[in-house]
Amino acid sequence: MSNPMLLVIEDDQNLSKLLEYNLVRAGFTCHLSGSGEDGLEQLAAKNIDLVLLDIMLPGINGFDVCRSIRQNQLYKDLPIIMLTAKGEEIDRILGFELGVDDYVVKPFSPRELTLRIRAILNRERRKAGKVQEVLKVAGLEIDLTRHIVTLEGRELVLTLMEFKLLVALIKRKGEAQSREMLLSDVWNVDKTLNTRTIDTHITRIREKLGDTGRMIKTVRGLGYKLEEKEGTTNAE
Repeated sequence: MSNPMLLVIEDDQNLSKLLEYNLVRAGFTCHLSGSGEDGLEQLAAKNIDLVLLDIMLPGINGFDVCRSIRQNQLYKDLPIIMLTAKGEEIDRILGFELGVDDYVVKPFSPRELTLRIRAILNRERRKAGKVQEVLKVAGLEIDLTRHIVTLEGRELVLTLMEFKLLVALIKRKGEAQSREMLLSDVWNVDKTLNTRTIDTHITRIREKLGDTGRMIKTVRGLGYKLEEKEGTTNAE
């Protein structure tokens, strides 16, 4: 089982490094970000299990970062813990109204923070249910509960969007799916996105799957389909 992956959005480099040191020792994997803008970019590129978010950030502040995360359907349930030097009640209230899961005021005990993180992640696992749902096709396994993809026993690193797109293709295996349908599955019908965005992500998924990526067929004039067996189709 892989370690839970945390995104630390904190502009104080000394504190970030201290957090990373303690959290890695506690069994977590950490990605550090020094600004809200960079944090949101990292969130889109990695499979993050929980965000540690400072309020006072250069550029976009922590409240706006939290608001952006919660407004995105992909991350609306992603756990967020706010780390801040502000202890005023109004800040805590605003944080919780925006959907923060917990609120830790600096200075704090690394041990206490670790316990709070574990409590939230354990709660999320309970919410996911006790039954572990795994999709399997041609040596490819997708653990829907833990968001883990393995190919012939080797774990692959997929972004959250790539993960959702692959799941959509496998769940409707053998069926031709339009780009609009896939866009709806992955981005919850964001009309501002061009459907050709799907093509870019399909290309990346194929590259990561190697030879197995040939299962994903391009259906001319429509979109894509996933076929477990090689065969002649109207695909490219």
